[in-house]
Amino acid sequence: MTTFITLIVLSLALVVVFETDLLEPGFRADDKQSDFLFVTTMELLTLAGAFLALRLFKFEKIHQDLLANRANALLPLGILRICLLEVPMFLNTLLYYVFMNSTFGYMAIIMVLCLPFVYPSLERCQSDIES
Repeated sequence: MTTFITLIVLSLALVVVFETDLLEPGFRADDKQSDFLFVTTMELLTLAGAFLALRLFKFEKIHQDLLANRANALLPLGILRICLLEVPMFLNTLLYYVFMNSTFGYMAIIMVLCLPFVYPSLERCQSDIES
């Protein structure tokens, strides 16, 4: 839960810092080549991260590991699952303000929309380690 909340708070802090003009938004907006490379990379990371995070516990080997090792397997895999969504969300938020390209904003929103499906509640954690 700490990882889940920390990365969300960091992303919100980033928004506050740029929206209050403590840092200048769009300072790399003229660098079209870097913008293209970052957009392409983040599109791939966002799509792969969302797919893997949402399907991670459904893969047979991981599911069997969760059933066999329970809490010992759940903590690292749960953190991995959260990071697969929230790290690209944070990077997309940062890159949105660096390049002022709405594509990054939309990708960050996609990741935010995926978060309720991996919210680490006690009930979800218990159901993940049971058959």
